[in-house]
Amino acid sequence: MRSPAVRLANGRAAGFGLALGVFALDRGIKAFVAGPLDLQAVGLIKLLPFFDLRWTENYGVSYGMFTADSSETKLVLLAMTGLIACGVAVWMLREKVLGEIAALALVLGGALGNIYDRSTRGYVIDYADLHIGQWRPFLIFNLADAAITCGVLILLARSLLSREKPAEAADADNDTATETV
Repeated sequence: MRSPAVRLANGRAAGFGLALGVFALDRGIKAFVAGPLDLQAVGLIKLLPFFDLRWTENYGVSYGMFTADSSETKLVLLAMTGLIACGVAVWMLREKVLGEIAALALVLGGALGNIYDRSTRGYVIDYADLHIGQWRPFLIFNLADAAITCGVLILLARSLLSREKPAEAADADNDTATETV
């Protein structure tokens, strides 16, 4: 049986592997839509009644906010997202709960995919257009965006649903347990 420290180290390694996998899959899909599909020239490919591939160049962050239209603002946005990705990586290294390591890995892998685009192209390639008729519950997005969103939702759900005892109550329980022994 492996020690908890070894399991945690293996969990962190698996988390970084998952982040690398998300990054690689995102890169592969973006290379496919930019290359063989030539979605930029085609503009739109209808796949399903509710899902299309549509070329979009996102010069900002989520929902097109903080649009970087000059080389200086592009650099600032790249640095800001890079710092956030570094913070997520450090959080992963310090995290002890495997479920949260997996969620952080999704966020990190997605962030790296979008950072790669922003650093090589100056914008992020978005292509996934989910819609019901003319109504779009989301803006056009990519796999990296979906991974970040899923990771954040998992972190929020785990945070809201976990019921940890306050430190004082846990100490009182421990005192009672040792007194009865």
